[in-house]
Amino acid sequence: MFTVEQVQRYSRHMLLPEVGAAGQAKILNASVLAIGAGGLGSPVLYYLAAAGVGTLGVVDFDTVDRSNLQRQILHRDDRVGMPKTASAEATLTGLNPDVTVVRHDEPLTSDNALEILEPYDIVVNGCDNFPTRYLANDAAYFLGKPLVDGSVMRFEGMATVFEPGTGCYRCLYPTPPPPEMAPSCAEAGVLGVLPGLIGLIQANEVLKLIVGNGTSLTGRLLLLDAMEMEFRELKLRRDPECPVCGEAPTITELIDYEEFCGFAGGDESPAEVAAVAV
Repeated sequence: MFTVEQVQRYSRHMLLPEVGAAGQAKILNASVLAIGAGGLGSPVLYYLAAAGVGTLGVVDFDTVDRSNLQRQILHRDDRVGMPKTASAEATLTGLNPDVTVVRHDEPLTSDNALEILEPYDIVVNGCDNFPTRYLANDAAYFLGKPLVDGSVMRFEGMATVFEPGTGCYRCLYPTPPPPEMAPSCAEAGVLGVLPGLIGLIQANEVLKLIVGNGTSLTGRLLLLDAMEMEFRELKLRRDPECPVCGEAPTITELIDYEEFCGFAGGDESPAEVAAVAV
């Protein structure tokens, strides 16, 4: 049963036969976890909150920095130094009081990933470093959760959906590139609007999964060149030799992802890089 305020707020959804009142009820009852409240997490969370997703989890232990504000639209200049989860909560609940924001003010690790992901229906990856990517993939797969994946770098981005039984991130990238060949956005730069474009595609995929209507990006990799404003699509398929989701998996539990990705150490841990990468 909807309140008067909810009927007003979600009326444009309810007018859509593909969503309607039943679909909006599903949205209100859904729970989604965003890994990262940065460039990708910002538009994902903002639009899912506007749509009325009932529970939004946010994993991020970084604080708002002025260099974030060129693309991370959840945050404001007067919140510099505030935890990103707190800034996200203030923005999202201010936009829609129907939404409950669950803050996870900690890095995602092999020790806590399964516990953090388990309560949510869908997981959205908003970090662009490889240790966190493989960790999120493996944890989502082991828990049977759909993973809506996106990444950005300079002027290019990509998005896809990994659903249980259809393949996973390791089918696409069996091994990570050497760290020196995969600079973060903090090192290589990123066009400010690009995470918005990819993040909105991710949010769109989440809503289709919740409502159960439309054709998802499962089995497809959508590539965007923002300078040419050109989209391309590649077909993806499950790799029977995949060490996680293949016929004879060799990885059946979470591993040391820093070691797997050949992280060389230095002043920042991979988790800290994850917090600032996008």
